Amino acid sequence: MADSTLQGSRPATGSAAGDLETPGFGVSREELLHKWLRGIAGAIIGAAFGVALVVGLRAISGLGVWQTEQTGYPHIVVPLFTAPLGFLLGFGAFDYWLRWAFGMPSRADDHADHGAATWRDYFTFNTDHKVIGIQYIVTTFFFFFVGGLIAMVIRAELAQPGTQIVGAGTYNSLFSTHAAIMIFLFVIPVFAGIANYVLPLMLGAPDMAFPRLNALSFWLLPLAGVIFLSSFLLPGGSFDAGWTGYAPLSTGAPLGQSFFNVGLQFAGFSSILAALNFLVTIITMRAPGMTFWRMPLLVWANLATSLLVVAATPFLAGVQFMVLLDRILHTNFFEFGAGGNVISYQHIFWFYSHPAVYIMIIPGFGIISEVISTNARKAIFGYRLMSLSLIAIIILSYSVWAHHMLVAGMFSWLRVPMMLTSVLIAIPTGIKIFSWVGTLFFGKIHLRSTSMLFALGFICSFILGGISGVMIALVPIDIHVTDTYFIVAHIHFVLFAGSVFTIFAGIYYWFPKITGRMYDERLGRIHFWLTLIGTWGTFVPMHWIGMDGMPRRVADYASQFGNWNLLISCFAFMLGAAQLVFLYNMIVSWRFGPKAGGNPWRARTIEWQVSSPPPRFDFDRIPRVVGGPYEFGVPGAVHALMKEPEIRPAKVAAGASGASIPSKATGDVPPERS
Repeated sequence: MADSTLQGSRPATGSAAGDLETPGFGVSREELLHKWLRGIAGAIIGAAFGVALVVGLRAISGLGVWQTEQTGYPHIVVPLFTAPLGFLLGFGAFDYWLRWAFGMPSRADDHADHGAATWRDYFTFNTDHKVIGIQYIVTTFFFFFVGGLIAMVIRAELAQPGTQIVGAGTYNSLFSTHAAIMIFLFVIPVFAGIANYVLPLMLGAPDMAFPRLNALSFWLLPLAGVIFLSSFLLPGGSFDAGWTGYAPLSTGAPLGQSFFNVGLQFAGFSSILAALNFLVTIITMRAPGMTFWRMPLLVWANLATSLLVVAATPFLAGVQFMVLLDRILHTNFFEFGAGGNVISYQHIFWFYSHPAVYIMIIPGFGIISEVISTNARKAIFGYRLMSLSLIAIIILSYSVWAHHMLVAGMFSWLRVPMMLTSVLIAIPTGIKIFSWVGTLFFGKIHLRSTSMLFALGFICSFILGGISGVMIALVPIDIHVTDTYFIVAHIHFVLFAGSVFTIFAGIYYWFPKITGRMYDERLGRIHFWLTLIGTWGTFVPMHWIGMDGMPRRVADYASQFGNWNLLISCFAFMLGAAQLVFLYNMIVSWRFGPKAGGNPWRARTIEWQVSSPPPRFDFDRIPRVVGGPYEFGVPGAVHALMKEPEIRPAKVAAGASGASIPSKATGDVPPERS
């Protein structure tokens, strides 16, 4: 295979010290500089090729060499594709595959690009799932802070009626970019980053199924971010049609809208490649003995999410290509005056974007399950029903897309079926809430862990977001609150008090495993309480002013909402400041925090049974799974055997044959007791 699982050529020891002694391990300063210079040169050549391609084709067709209509500029849009591909080509992302594709002799892989010996290894094309996980997490949190800074500007503008800082056009660009960055460059990919680091360890696998494809999926992400942010430099400003990019508004928008269309292609392909990797890894690379009913719930959650991503994301890519073709080639898919169907854009977009709501929360369900079980010292209540409810969400999520369109002018007979399915999908989600509460019931709850505080804060906050979601699924209520701040409140309770709380819970939970250091729990608690108070103070009042009729997506509003918006903005600034506490805690603790043991939380899953950070190839020997992952309170129960059991002769009763028992010193027990 061109991109096979890493096999063989391992260091003699799994320790970090042994890894660092491996000849050729790590990238030198000269090699790193050479790769980046190649990448930059490749981007320049790729951009020049794109311009030349457009100029040549237009000349052959008898058209003007340059086209400068507001929605056109093909000599800029085409290089948006070719320049990033040229960068990846020069950077070395395709070296192995191109040699294989052209029939050149395969080079023996010495795994020099696998693992990290210095900080430089995080700035190159690395195939280690742990390095890629850190690359994902750090990059997505960079975009999180960029998106948060934009949100602060938005709240400063909305603190009082009238124009405070920016005009209406710039405001449209700001809220559009904020939403696109937070959804496509933070929430969705940060879950992929956490899973990248943790999931192979949980499965007992040495790496992801396709390490090079894994690295490529990451490097597509910052390219999408550069495209999004560079749109601010264009004449006419950044894209301004919202994160939904509704047509025909988007088909007639300035050039920046094309940057949105192209950036989503790179972010979407990043998600698809990562999801394919997760699916193959989960299905084919589980450790011996790990059946589906012995998988941790985070693995189940990523299995469900990956199925959604692979099936749904192509619809997003397709509809953005259709908008791009409308803008550049005047294909008129969505231009009513030219025979296009305006409403079809929303159908295609929401056929992806309602499943995307679950893409942005299901991995969080898995994280919360791990955190709650460990910190309550109890097995997950209703483990199998939890797993099956994840699959139920996949099925039902494709039947609810049009509840976003109850007032959009679609067929009236679709309203009631969409309302019923939208209410029905709350049942498998409610199963999870019930299961988490059941797990906490009579548990020995440890509140010293910041991850547990975020897990409990998530449950309380997500219930409110879920209730408001059921409300707007009902036709009469949706007609009343559509395009008001009630919708803004709902989506932020689902995606911030929901998804982001689970992300923080996961970061705090696995921080010792990733860094080998402990974070400052006092700062963690300060971060939690400021975030919780800031979240509720910011978004709860939005429900009230939304019910009173304050419209969303506007830079100005009626003076009657001025005091409420000032209060909301004050809490929003508190929420933003809280994230600086998190940033400080993570950076300082990563460098100076106390050394972490292999299993500071006394968890049962496999990733906690290796050193912190784990060895370069995860395991000296592939574990053997002998029990479930959450058997807290079961005497002698273990999830996996990390080494061959030591068998010692035991004294037996007179007349009995020579027998042996597992040594208690090793912690190994017979499978039937596990």
